[in-house]
Amino acid sequence: MTEFWLISAPGDKTCQQTWDKMMAATTRTNNLSANHKFNIPDLKVGTLDVLVGLSDELAKLDSFVESVVKKVAQYMADVLEDSRDKVQENLLANGVDLVTYITRFQWDMAKYPIKQSLKNISEIISKQVTQIDNDLKTRASAYNNLKGNLQNLERKNAGSLLTRSLADIVKKEDFVLNSEYLITLLVVVPKTAYTDWQKTYETLAEMVVPRSSNLLFEDNDSGLFSVTLFMKAIDDFKHKSQARRVTIRDFQYNEEEMKADKEEMTRLSTDKKKQFGPLVRWLKVNFSEAFIAWIHIKALRVFVESVLRYGLPVNFQAMLLQPSKKTMKKLREVLNDLYKHLDSSAAAIIDSAMDIPGLNLSQQEYYPYVYYKIDCNLLDFKV
Repeated sequence: MTEFWLISAPGDKTCQQTWDKMMAATTRTNNLSANHKFNIPDLKVGTLDVLVGLSDELAKLDSFVESVVKKVAQYMADVLEDSRDKVQENLLANGVDLVTYITRFQWDMAKYPIKQSLKNISEIISKQVTQIDNDLKTRASAYNNLKGNLQNLERKNAGSLLTRSLADIVKKEDFVLNSEYLITLLVVVPKTAYTDWQKTYETLAEMVVPRSSNLLFEDNDSGLFSVTLFMKAIDDFKHKSQARRVTIRDFQYNEEEMKADKEEMTRLSTDKKKQFGPLVRWLKVNFSEAFIAWIHIKALRVFVESVLRYGLPVNFQAMLLQPSKKTMKKLREVLNDLYKHLDSSAAAIIDSAMDIPGLNLSQQEYYPYVYYKIDCNLLDFKV
């Protein structure tokens, strides 16, 4: 399970007692979750008005930063294309996997100095993550354009003979060039019609050069044939060809154009390879930065909500619980029993919800204790 429950409860005589009680309720007899203390430093409390306003702002900031974390992770998966199984090993925070980072969380004093007010710290995080979001848009746009142009060229060089580029198939010697009277056409013939083509192409119009048709290339369904005729016979030849289930490709041999196309493909391919390494490095660094910022916001939210709920002086224990899918419901019931004395109205809501079909409590996610969910599964697909 990559889901964690970040909760807090007020300190009893000491915060250690709060921790011990929770551990006894969730692990000693029933092993409902793996638990870790979540260390939040002594932050500046400020006034009640500021805390109330900040509570709403942090909720919005939490959603925004989570969305940026997911965007960076998802784009990493898109960029790595064929190596998607390697995505998870690139999604690290401070050089360690996400579960390790969360369970051993330490506040980053250098990035987010605790002498600053809570509002200032939230503004530092907001500016930092907004910058990452803007940079991601710019870098992704440039790389996607490059990738798109390359894919378009590659698409032209693949697929059916009816539509694909013929530049890498034909050679100069396949054509009669620079003639006043003669022209070479390229014809796509279904494999089932080869015999018919060889028997009839010389008679589809007057002035077709005898024995001038050669098979130049085949795919699974068709063959590309050349045929040489007099220019004045082109219209007649094209008209009669339609009845024979063959397709004349609109193609003129132009060495300079073909060379330019090949050079463009080489240039785009080289540019993509050059950008790939630095882009993946940027994504790794900035995923880490955004994820760390996100967990610091969770810490800020726990601190603010705990002070608003449990009052001053600051005295609460933040705890990180990792339930398994099977134990979630039972864990919720145990925590409710343990902490229902903190808020009788929340307990009443939860108790009544057990009996009301169709009431989806998870959308409200209000409990007698402070609770925030952290889900480390950040990708749309399973890696």
